[in-house]
Amino acid sequence: MTRLIILLPILSSPTMPTPRPRFRLLLSVLLLTLTLASFSRLVRPRPTLYLIGDSTVKNGKGRGDGGLWGWGNFLAAHFDTTRIQVENDALGGTSSRTFRTLGLWEKVQAKLQPGDYVMMQFGHNDSSPLNDTLRARGTIKGTGAETEQINNLLTKKPETVHSYGWYLRQFIAETRAKGATPIVCTLVPRNQWTNGKVNRSTDGYAGWAATVAREENVPLIDLNQRAAYRYDQAGEAAVRATYFNTTDHTHTIKAGARLNAELVADGIRSLKRLPLRKYLKKE
Repeated sequence: MTRLIILLPILSSPTMPTPRPRFRLLLSVLLLTLTLASFSRLVRPRPTLYLIGDSTVKNGKGRGDGGLWGWGNFLAAHFDTTRIQVENDALGGTSSRTFRTLGLWEKVQAKLQPGDYVMMQFGHNDSSPLNDTLRARGTIKGTGAETEQINNLLTKKPETVHSYGWYLRQFIAETRAKGATPIVCTLVPRNQWTNGKVNRSTDGYAGWAATVAREENVPLIDLNQRAAYRYDQAGEAAVRATYFNTTDHTHTIKAGARLNAELVADGIRSLKRLPLRKYLKKE
């Protein structure tokens, strides 16, 4: 812009001959191009919040397959989408391990820009077998550095399997390397109850996710606890009738997905140091 300020007075000097029409046109185009280029550098595109996870974040193709929905479908409703985009890249059936090995994370990673956000929620499928001919998606329990060498029966290739916490740490590190902000979300509870209380995962995947978030200094949304608290308040019978169908204890129907999205938004709002909260709609 400085060049424009210097150039314009010279071009309008009374000592210069009047430019020809064609030259004036070319000059106008040049000045407009320089102005637009300068302006485009000042205007940043909307940041994007990327969601990665399993079917409790996006069930099927995200179209309510079988009447079941993930909370990721309804999270955008809590944001001012003129200022931020919400992209749900979760895929049903994946674990923190297979979201990487299937190439899904690589596709998200390629799109990440400084100022973006990545919210991750895994755990429901991480308890599966480490090696089988069906999905081979399990991870080693916990957050440690232990590994297991396998000949993957599904891919027919050797593979080093790591712990659940290790895979979360990789997402976190690679998100930060792109200048984006990682956010850990604990897994939503299943519709399973003991003595009138919905079962938590404090000593399992929710607890391990919280440990990784704390050790890596990452914002944490404890959806497992938030949803369990709301379920307990409503009571087992009401939860079964309102948020789930009669045949599936893991995936919510639309009302349950909307509730969980609301709880995620509340979790974002509670994180005072997370810039993402400024994009939420006012309550």
